[in-house]
Amino acid sequence: MKQSKLVKGKTNIVGVTGGVGAGKSRVLGYLEEHCNCRIIFSDQVANDIKKRGYPAYDELVNLLGKEILGDDLEIDKAKMAKAIFADNNLLEKVNNILHPAVNTFIINIIDEERDRGVLDFVFVEAALLIENGYDRIVDELWYVYADEAVRRQRLKDSRGYSDEKTDSIMSSQLSDEEFRKHADFVIDNGVDFEVTAAMIDQKLGDWRK
Repeated sequence: MKQSKLVKGKTNIVGVTGGVGAGKSRVLGYLEEHCNCRIIFSDQVANDIKKRGYPAYDELVNLLGKEILGDDLEIDKAKMAKAIFADNNLLEKVNNILHPAVNTFIINIIDEERDRGVLDFVFVEAALLIENGYDRIVDELWYVYADEAVRRQRLKDSRGYSDEKTDSIMSSQLSDEEFRKHADFVIDNGVDFEVTAAMIDQKLGDWRK
C-alpha cells in the first residue's frame, strides 16, 4: 500500500473504482455507515443530468429528437437506447455530451464540499475513474478487487448475466494490473466481507465513527 495522502481537518476526495462485480456498492454502503462522508455515484449523476433543467437534456434532445421523450417530457431511457442502437457514430456524440457534463457536475460537488469543509470524505464511484482522469483530481484512488471467478458468479447470481455478457463487459474494462498501478489503496472484497470491513477500518483509523 502506498503512503497515505489523506489529511486530517479537511475534506478528502477519494475515488472508488474496480471491475464489474467487484462489490463497489457494498463497500460504499459500509463507508457511508462508518464515516462522515458523501457518496457520489457517477451512474446516478449521468441519470440526473439528463433531466429537464440540465444542459445535457437540451443537447440530447437536439441531437436525437423529441422522439426520445416520454409523456412527462423527460428523456425515456428505453427510447434513447433505441435511438442510438447500432449507431456507433451517434453513440460517440451522446458520450461526448454526457461524459464532460458528468465530470463538470461531479467537480462542482467536490468544490462545494471542499469549501464547506464539513465532511471528512467525498467518495466518487465510477468504473471509468482512471480512464476519465479522476486519479489526477482525487486525493486518493481506492481499488475494490475481487477475483474474476467470484465476480462472474456474483453477476450470474445477482443480475442474471450470461457468460457472453460478462465477457463483453470485462473485456472493455481495465486489467487488474492496470487498476493496481493507479491505486493508492486496494480493498480485497473477494469472499468474506468481515475481512473487507477490517481492511477499511484500518485504513480509516480515527476517521471511523
